[in-house]
Amino acid sequence: MTFRIRRHVGITKGFFRERSVREVIVIGGAYSVDKYYRLGRGIDWFEDEQPSEEIKKNVEIKLETIAWKINTVLTHTCPAKYIPTEAFLPGLDQENVDRSTEDWLDRIEDLVTYKHWLCGHWHIDKKVDKLHFLMHSFECLEHDSERNDNSETQ
Repeated sequence: MTFRIRRHVGITKGFFRERSVREVIVIGGAYSVDKYYRLGRGIDWFEDEQPSEEIKKNVEIKLETIAWKINTVLTHTCPAKYIPTEAFLPGLDQENVDRSTEDWLDRIEDLVTYKHWLCGHWHIDKKVDKLHFLMHSFECLEHDSERNDNSETQ
């Protein structure tokens, strides 16, 4: 997924927020179902592909400081309740897939108030409630602060 941010932003690992406005949080990571395929062929695989406990804690603390209210949530994978079973790879035993990131995002989604949640990972285009899976599609999001403050440039 590619996202264009129109203003200066500050980024820390596990969190992304435009200035002091409650704009965007970015949470990366998901389990790679092709982990053993990649390892067996010497293809790159990253041990830290899922958010660490430290990153999870950092995200929760930052969300707490803004009263669990944010305009947009960008994640690599989705909360567990939205897992698109139609996107499962045929022949892959789902019992061996680590869903701890999706389970954690489920808890986050239960607590956070948001306008948009965008994710990828599942290689599909689909919309469920306020959550959008993006593969070949894209979203143009306009936040309240952009409509009210056009004096600032990129």
